Amino acid sequence: MSDLLRLATAGSVDDGKSTLVGRLLYDTKSVLADTLDAVHRASADRGLATPDLSLLVDGLRSEREQGITIDVAYRYFATPNRSFVLADTPGHVQYTRNTVTGASTAQLGVLLVDARKGVIEQTRRHAAVLALLGVPRLVLAVNKIDLVGYDEVTFSRIAKEFTAHATALGYAEDAVVEIPVSALAGDNVVERSARTPWYSGPTLLEHLETVPVEPDPHDAPFRFPVQYVIRPRTPEHPDYRGYAGQVAAGTVRVGDEVAVLPGGLRTTVTGIDTADGPLEEAAAGRSVTLLLAHDVDISRGDLIAAAAVPPTVTDEFDATVCWLSEKPLAPGARVLVKHGTRTVQAIVTELRTRFDEQKLTSTDAPASLVLNEIGQVGVRTAEAIPVDDYTRNRRTGSFLIIDVADGSTLAAGLVGAPLPELDGVDSCTGDGDSAPSTDDHALVSPGP
Repeated sequence: MSDLLRLATAGSVDDGKSTLVGRLLYDTKSVLADTLDAVHRASADRGLATPDLSLLVDGLRSEREQGITIDVAYRYFATPNRSFVLADTPGHVQYTRNTVTGASTAQLGVLLVDARKGVIEQTRRHAAVLALLGVPRLVLAVNKIDLVGYDEVTFSRIAKEFTAHATALGYAEDAVVEIPVSALAGDNVVERSARTPWYSGPTLLEHLETVPVEPDPHDAPFRFPVQYVIRPRTPEHPDYRGYAGQVAAGTVRVGDEVAVLPGGLRTTVTGIDTADGPLEEAAAGRSVTLLLAHDVDISRGDLIAAAAVPPTVTDEFDATVCWLSEKPLAPGARVLVKHGTRTVQAIVTELRTRFDEQKLTSTDAPASLVLNEIGQVGVRTAEAIPVDDYTRNRRTGSFLIIDVADGSTLAAGLVGAPLPELDGVDSCTGDGDSAPSTDDHALVSPGP
């Protein structure tokens, strides 16, 4: 079992995500004393008898004033059994692109619902985004269970509805766990609650500590997007030529044969340098400088990959996109595609399918995609780029679509990444009647 779990929270506004994260930090004693003192003072100033644990997460002034989460907040904590990297994502519809950000590297998603409201539109939207991004496991935290009198029937109804939606999105039943919690009172978050004697499952923390974790892609084929070419040209290093970046997937070792893409030239790794000295090998997530046997023409944007299992080099591919802009996407749109460290001009040649994450139906050949909609598209790039299918490699199978005019991020894209199989669900054909959202939002680039 891995000793590190990356997880992301998601849910609708006021479902209590920040309070739940604060409760986890508070009850696992992962909060510094001075931070806790500041929360106690801020809570007392508001006339609260108990500390407002959401203040441990919502750090922006605008977040505290409005009582909402706007930006993705990353928190790090640990127990004797496991370490955690937690991304607390916003609940507002206009910040769905921040949910994409937080979930892009998650191994588990924690979806919150208010026990009084149950599964709502934003719950279904977030579940679809998590499924699309390949997050392998879900937890449904039915929060504010105290406000419905710790009612078992209410919990069971919500859990059954959500499980049906998650399985329709492609999740196996054993990959989805439902837990009744009260973030405010602490029921079933870290400590088991005596007020839910009908619940026999784990607390949230127990589940986080024991859930099987998908390993980092160390066993995947080696992928290394070049960020910078290092040539000191100093008396001490007159001939040094290194290629700096972060290992996106797999493991590289001295002596490995690699291919430089998109050109396809092959060479051998002769050294792996770091600020702390040379290494014999480097795995996914490690930032290093590679030394190669030949003076190959390599620049920022190139990809160094395992020669035996290279990615596909192509200028045309299918992709699934989550549209994040108020500006609708229409066939023939001219955009920029940012893949790894390379940015190229591109055209969205066609819109093939739009997916309705609420009804679990699809529309063929839609006229457009609007804010927060998910669809399959065809993309043609001005230059060939090396891509992997997203289902095989999340890092080199993902990309951004960028506005040529102002550089804003328009969409998060996944190479291939088929939409959920809609077994038993009717598909409709035509432009459809989907109405664009009128919510405002600012644009950011997905991926921490």
